[in-house]
Amino acid sequence: MTSEDTREARTQAVRALEAEFGELITRFRKVISENADRVSPGMLPGAYKVFTTIVRRESVTLSALAEALMADKGQISRTVRELEQLGLIERTPDPEDGRSSLLSPTAFGLERLAQARAPQESTLLNALEEWPLEDIRNLSRLLHALTAGQSP
Repeated sequence: MTSEDTREARTQAVRALEAEFGELITRFRKVISENADRVSPGMLPGAYKVFTTIVRRESVTLSALAEALMADKGQISRTVRELEQLGLIERTPDPEDGRSSLLSPTAFGLERLAQARAPQESTLLNALEEWPLEDIRNLSRLLHALTAGQSP
């Protein structure tokens, strides 16, 4: 195989991967919308993303949250207020910076999230039921490398 053939084969493989990612993103958006609505009827997917980012970080400042989500601090602030009003998150004083607050999930918020995620968790477990455990771990490792911009 010539280097041009190898390059064309790589280009075709990357295009096929891009198409599969497109399908995955479409399905994932549907899951996110459904989960958001189960956490709180009418919740928008963007608010769900803010909420799950706070949950994943356990405790985060508004500035760090906006930076992590690459979003406008004002928009994140409005979403955080909505999440607080729903009882999903709470603010506590930041012990390292008295001018700032830490955002954390409430016990109620964690409970709602677990209930919202339950239907999809079994779907993914069922979809991967026949996959060898090593393949699942390898896919996770490769996806992490891709999102981190690293070589696997």
